[in-house]
Amino acid sequence: MDKKYKAIAKIGIFSKGLTYFLSGILTLLAALHLGGSTSGKSQVFDFIDKQPLGKVLLIAIALGLICYACWRFIQSFINPEGIQDNWKGKAERISYFFGGFVYLGIAFLAAKHLWSSSGESSSLSDYLSPSLMSILFFFIGLVLTVIAGFHIKQAYQKVFMKRFNIQDRTWHKAAKNAGYFGFYARAFVILILAYIFIRAAVYSGTNEVKGTKEAFSFLQDSAYGSILMGVSAAGFAAYGLFIILLARYRRFGD
Repeated sequence: MDKKYKAIAKIGIFSKGLTYFLSGILTLLAALHLGGSTSGKSQVFDFIDKQPLGKVLLIAIALGLICYACWRFIQSFINPEGIQDNWKGKAERISYFFGGFVYLGIAFLAAKHLWSSSGESSSLSDYLSPSLMSILFFFIGLVLTVIAGFHIKQAYQKVFMKRFNIQDRTWHKAAKNAGYFGFYARAFVILILAYIFIRAAVYSGTNEVKGTKEAFSFLQDSAYGSILMGVSAAGFAAYGLFIILLARYRRFGD
């Protein structure tokens, strides 16, 4: 595969992993009452913005996430890894296409903190009718349910390790366990998000944009909330570490 595609992929994958890792760590600290807060992407970027050289880090992460979005578009249109041209392969490439737009949005969220002191944004309800909002939220809930199922399948069938080239390394088993934990935890949080979106579609007055922060808050408010939130947050951090490792040892099918 072309070296420039590999470079774009590795930079993007690393930025994605770092974002998930920080989100998990900040939420885990909140669950353990050691500071931090229930954290989504916006809260992660707000945290980075407040650090020394925060603006520089935000620029780097935003560019990295743009690289990841570009990698998804490359996978969708150019198909450098030779994804099969059957219905399953086409569905995979379509998912990469839409995933590219998702990460472009996250990159915009990171860049937004460069010129805005707050991560606040206008609500979709300012632009869409309640009925259209309900349809949109229900559709998002269904899509999230499918994504969660895909993560569970990847963990159960152990297919995610095929992306690695670390079989001869002593920490291979640790990386594999981090991947299991991370994929299951991410699937669990995504299922909660799916429930929140579908509930928002069914009940009036709940049409606010939802994200990871709301999923962790939902866990926190439930029975055994701190334990559930802590385990899920640790899983997010493990998923982030797994993705960061993937940036270094990713197998690109060549």
